[in-house]
Amino acid sequence: MKIQESAQDYLESILILSQEKEHVRATDICNYFGYARATVSVFLKQLKENGYVTVSEHNHIYLTDEGKDIAEKMYERHQFLTDLFIRIGVNEETAKKDACRVEHYVSEETFAAMKAYFGN
Repeated sequence: MKIQESAQDYLESILILSQEKEHVRATDICNYFGYARATVSVFLKQLKENGYVTVSEHNHIYLTDEGKDIAEKMYERHQFLTDLFIRIGVNEETAKKDACRVEHYVSEETFAAMKAYFGN
């Protein structure tokens, strides 16, 4: 399933935040990206409507199975590509930014080939 780059970024951020915090809230996402609360609220509503997240009565945000699958895939790509770029001599800050862009556009086939060639 093809979803927008921004949705992938939000799902990935929720995954990362859930590894750091017991509960993820909209304010955590606001702080993560530096976005206004209204922007995050609108996007969370869309993610909820599309079945990628649920929000508890206490406003805790959880990934659905489908949302988690997408988030984990993006996170794996981001980590692998960041690592690869650093290994070939790119400075860490640039490597992270470039990996964030590339992770959304590289095909499954190319990513699998990169992992096989450069190692896990």
